[in-house]
Amino acid sequence: MRLTFDGKVAIVTGAGRGLGRAHALELGRRGAKVVVNDLGGSAEGLGESFTPARDVADEIVAAGGQAVANGDSVVSPDGGDAIVECAFEHFGRLDILVNNAGVLDMAPLLDASDDHIDRTLATHLRGSFSVTRPALRRMLEQGYGRIVNTSSGAVLGSPVGVAYQSAKAGIIGFTRAVALLGKDSNVKANAVLPTAFTRMTDTIPDLAFRAFMEERFVPERVAGAVALMCHESFEPSGECFLAGGGRMARLFLGVTPGFISESGTAEDFAEHLDDVMNAENFIVPADRGEEFASYLPRLGFAFSAATPLVKET
Repeated sequence: MRLTFDGKVAIVTGAGRGLGRAHALELGRRGAKVVVNDLGGSAEGLGESFTPARDVADEIVAAGGQAVANGDSVVSPDGGDAIVECAFEHFGRLDILVNNAGVLDMAPLLDASDDHIDRTLATHLRGSFSVTRPALRRMLEQGYGRIVNTSSGAVLGSPVGVAYQSAKAGIIGFTRAVALLGKDSNVKANAVLPTAFTRMTDTIPDLAFRAFMEERFVPERVAGAVALMCHESFEPSGECFLAGGGRMARLFLGVTPGFISESGTAEDFAEHLDDVMNAENFIVPADRGEEFASYLPRLGFAFSAATPLVKET
């Protein structure tokens, strides 16, 4: 069964090049009306140009689809509002948001300038906040939405690009929170952790690996997974999916049973560190409540995953 998006409206940020372009084209090819957002700056986030967004929107239209170009910055709340309003102004609704905008960060932690760190965090993490907030309000009102945030496999650790990794790790927590906010309104939020050869990865020094990446890890091999995550039939929410090279895999946060000490001393934990580290019988909690429920009864408190952790507003 072919997955289509007829009648659906999508925003893709950072859609002028690379992964964002592939996402926008794929959604447009499958029937979505697409707001192609891109500030059009350099890979480092400097400068701006309307040309990349316009070119991708024109490409979608030339192929028989519907699209509009948008050049607002995701970094500011005003820019996020304007991007969402663009969808309503041109297409009357919003069903899908793909937060993809980002900048390159290969700086070692001790050498990175404050401006570089701020720009990286702002584009990746604050940018996701800026566009998601107005989009989520609209989706909750209409009782439907699909949000895909872009994290990265770099969260598993790399000696360079620490600001980038930190922002991408934040996006995982952000995604899980948005998923909980939308669970009663058919608003699903998930994170994609893509691997693709783009101008962001064009700095790979090993020539053989670079050639393999360029051939196998084309952005289109990520766009299919993202299209699935955007579809109305996709039920998972609050999850993370690695995608690239034709592979899609789930990445999850697991918790070991751990060791419970009555004394709570460093020495007691040291003596039982093997128990702390033992990954047998780990759990994958859907939220903080499920994690509490996994061990609080062992401490003598009859806590369940349904126990409220926050006051109703």
